[in-house]
Amino acid sequence: MAKRDYYEVLGVSRDAGPAEIKKAYRALALKYHPDKNKEPGAEEKFKEVSEAYSVLSDEQKRARYNQFGHAGMGDFGGGGAGPMGGDFDPFDLFRSFFSQAGMGGFEDIFGGGRQQASRRGRDMQLNLPLTLEEIATGTEKKIKVRIQKPCESCKGSGAAPGSTAETCPACHGQGRVRQVSRSFLGMIENIVPCANCGGKGKVIKQPCRDCSGKGLKQGETTLNVKVPAGVSEGNYIRLRGQGNHAQQGGERGDILVVLQEKEHETFTRQGDDVYCDHLISMPLAALGGETTVPVLGGQARLKIPAGTQSGSQLRLKGRGIQHRQGRTGDQIVRVHVYTPQNMSPETKGLFEKLDSRPECTPSEKGKSFFSRVLNHIFG
Repeated sequence: MAKRDYYEVLGVSRDAGPAEIKKAYRALALKYHPDKNKEPGAEEKFKEVSEAYSVLSDEQKRARYNQFGHAGMGDFGGGGAGPMGGDFDPFDLFRSFFSQAGMGGFEDIFGGGRQQASRRGRDMQLNLPLTLEEIATGTEKKIKVRIQKPCESCKGSGAAPGSTAETCPACHGQGRVRQVSRSFLGMIENIVPCANCGGKGKVIKQPCRDCSGKGLKQGETTLNVKVPAGVSEGNYIRLRGQGNHAQQGGERGDILVVLQEKEHETFTRQGDDVYCDHLISMPLAALGGETTVPVLGGQARLKIPAGTQSGSQLRLKGRGIQHRQGRTGDQIVRVHVYTPQNMSPETKGLFEKLDSRPECTPSEKGKSFFSRVLNHIFG
């Protein structure tokens, strides 16, 4: 399905200014955010709007898009486990946009009525090495990670047992305050986190000794990571809400699982195809037949045509990497003809007889182009 024009997605003209583009994104992102809009297809529209805004709000990307269209965006918005090399996420864009606009968390944006400003746990990143066998078919991994968890002594409140957190007198429990300043444009009002309570809305007079009033301590958790088939080096999987806990019950952070390909002792990968090298005997190369070759996850029989030359590439259909869109790559076997060493007198005699046969002598046709050029130059 062809992508829609980014200007059409945001409903703006091609000469729209930054303020108009920002206003269009704000309205559409709030309308289609999946935390607010539960209608089928809303999340896809949210991602489409985010992708359009991230391009049109950037001068360089917008200029490239105006000149080349979607073709100039490379792999942008390609879906899967990390478009644009893993540096674009529509939800990160949303959080960053509304944070810069001076708004609170999702509850404040969507009118949830929460008084205290939403605080979010820190995101985490970890690397997950995978074998080609695991990449070929997909896999599920269990991994242990250390994260910030609520302190058991104070139940995450940060206050010592018997003590309670009190409402911040500076912000009256809101977690943020209004600041008014003058400029040549007039009076400007900003909403910023309260400096007295750090945006928590409460202050602790007697902090918990176990966590020093933070309400959080290091703990361990086990994650189940489902890796689809066909991923590549640098792709990532975002585990939403499984990262560090936030102070006083705020939103948990995410965990970014960056996928890595382990080097394989037998195979190399090019896209969805895998390559390997395989030795065959001179008689098999000359007469043809079958040989057993390694494949991902086992072995397979490979037909060798009569007269196969060393360096030939033979294909095993469907023995490569399963693509995320359903198709499967092939395995390419680079055949190398083995030259015997330390031959017995009997074997040596057989080769001497064969060497006198005209069909065993390389012809000009069989020589490489480079060899024929050298022969022409030097005689």
